[in-house]
Formats: sequence, C-alpha cells, structure tokens
Amino acid sequence: MAEENIVYIGNKPVMNYVLAVVTQMNSGTSEVILKARGRAISKAVDVAEIVRNKFMTDTKLGAINISTEEVSNKEGSNSNVSAIEIYLSK
Repeated sequence: MAEENIVYIGNKPVMNYVLAVVTQMNSGTSEVILKARGRAISKAVDVAEIVRNKFMTDTKLGAINISTEEVSNKEGSNSNVSAIEIYLSK
C-alpha cells in the first residue's frame, strides 16, 4: 500500500479528515487507511462512520487493526500509546 493512501488523524476538525478520505476515493483510490493514536482514535472512528453513512454509502469497512506503540516523550521516558488502523474500500 502506497503512503498516499494513508490519512493520519490528529488535532484538526473531523470534517477535514472526511474531506481527505472522500477526495482520495473520488480520485480513483480503491482503499484508504485511517491511522490514529491515543485520543485521536475516537475521531478516526467518527471519520470512518461519517464517510460510510453520509458521503460514500458504497464504502465498505475492511480490517481494523489495534496495537500499542511505545513513544518516548520530551523527558526521555517511554510510555505506551494505543493505536488503530481502519481500512476503508470501495
């Protein structure tokens, strides 16, 4: 899977990510991956549901992968952060 098919979910409003997914799907991409960590996981789920229910009702939900990533902070200590990948396809 090419890097341009991945949408990283962060601090922007939900509709920005919805627009990114819809734009990629309309430009011919058959599968888009939503990736999020920590508090952004709920936003990623919102993006997937809005795309599926409001904008592109023919979009299918593929695999959902969950994991834990170890992230180091500014002080140098490591902490575990939950992560999710949601696959959406036409």
